[in-house]
Amino acid sequence: MDVSSRSVEAYARLDSRDRRLASLVVGSVVVAFVAAFVQVSQGSYPTPLGTTFDVLTDPRILFDADVWAAILTGSDFPDWLSQSAIIVWSLRMPRVFIAALVGVNLSISGAVFQAVTRNELASPYILGVSGGAGLAVLVTLVFFTGASYVLPFAAALGGLVAFALVYAIAWQGGTNPVRLVLAGVVVATVFQSLQTGLFYFLDSTAVVKTAIAWTTGSLTGVGWAQFRLAIVPTLLVVPLLLLASRHLNVLLLGEETARSLGMPVEYVRFGLSTLAILAAATAVAVAGLVGFVGLVVPHAVRTAVGSDYRRLVVGSLFLGPALVLVADVVARLALMPIQVPVGVVTGVIGGPYFLYLMRRHGDFSEF
Repeated sequence: MDVSSRSVEAYARLDSRDRRLASLVVGSVVVAFVAAFVQVSQGSYPTPLGTTFDVLTDPRILFDADVWAAILTGSDFPDWLSQSAIIVWSLRMPRVFIAALVGVNLSISGAVFQAVTRNELASPYILGVSGGAGLAVLVTLVFFTGASYVLPFAAALGGLVAFALVYAIAWQGGTNPVRLVLAGVVVATVFQSLQTGLFYFLDSTAVVKTAIAWTTGSLTGVGWAQFRLAIVPTLLVVPLLLLASRHLNVLLLGEETARSLGMPVEYVRFGLSTLAILAAATAVAVAGLVGFVGLVVPHAVRTAVGSDYRRLVVGSLFLGPALVLVADVVARLALMPIQVPVGVVTGVIGGPYFLYLMRRHGDFSEF
């Protein structure tokens, strides 16, 4: 086969992957919009579908300065809004947007950690980041009641401390993917034990319920305040990781190859991991420990479009929100009036998928 024939075939494969990425993006957007519409139209106060559509598309609401002020600053929504509009925009829409942000942050965090460790089974949970962030949030809830405004900072600090411990344990004149994963499992186990121990210090039923919601991952009761906490770090991390996709691709080639190409591997690995920690901590700060999203989404996207991170990050940005939105619809509506934590639903989805990955690969070796 001559060079020109191989080039044509390579172009065809590239074009095919781009088409699959486009299909994945469009499909994810459709699923996300359908799930969001169901979420805002159903509940203890059901809103007719026509009314919901009118409320969501009413230009008087969409372009009203007072409505946007209520969303962005926390002021009261204007009095002229109907009861249905108040329910949709003040109670249900924040949950939709926060679910989408949680999906974005967890999926891109998992994608980065899988590149940094070169292991398809890596995720914020396995590397201890979610455990550290969750422990910091739980400590804040237990000992600093009412200080909810510091939760994102506490989660980021906890995730950073956890990953620093992982890095220190894995360091032997440098790190490698296998040692990072093994150290992460150890740190995650320790932090999980500490989280369990904190429950013995709780003396209020309300605080116990809040703590359980955080450790299982829940979007119950979230509002625009949580959206405002999560949107800034998300808008910071996402563009940086899109720009860093080339570096993630180089890391996949192996440390020796990356160094031969002039990459300072340890600095790049630590910098990208810091961004992934911030993303995971942002999700933990507003929704608690929502499991398996960071594991399932990047791998599903990789199966569809390949391992090129220029496509994988983009695919994860769309599939992650779709998955969390669907899971949250199931969590809120499946057993009405009881609301199941969204982390339980993602666990039911992700657990079998994790077992499938273990059966497929047989171990935690590099891919």
